[in-house]
Amino acid sequence: MDIMHLIDRLEETLNQSRSLWLTHNVIVDEDKILDLIDQMRVAIPEEVKKAQQLIAQRDRLLAQAQEEANRTLAIAREKSEQLLERDATVQAAQARAEQILDQARADIDQTRKEADDYVVETLRVLELELERYLTQVRNGILTLQNEHPRKEA
Repeated sequence: MDIMHLIDRLEETLNQSRSLWLTHNVIVDEDKILDLIDQMRVAIPEEVKKAQQLIAQRDRLLAQAQEEANRTLAIAREKSEQLLERDATVQAAQARAEQILDQARADIDQTRKEADDYVVETLRVLELELERYLTQVRNGILTLQNEHPRKEA
């Protein structure tokens, strides 16, 4: 469920709760709950923004790796064409070009894997934090419901 929706529900539950007579309290201090809600609204979008920055960083790394691979391939093709003109070194040139292409592909795959692993790990950390916030919100709702049950008319 969307965390912002849960925060809104917690606030709505708090606003609909009956206050203790002659106080500004409802089971727990209303100001503290509202402060917590405000902090969550600030913290969660910041974490999402960080995750988006990590994804953008990964995309930049992949683009750089692709650009480097394209340059390497162009250099390899250029070199292989030059080597093909020499009949004594044709086989050696083809083998070297294949090595360069294989290395470029391996470098691209490794860079992609490392970037993906980094982003996955960061998103897992974010997921754990979001689950922790969600648990706190759910516990707050349950506490409010258990300590101040609705009276049926």
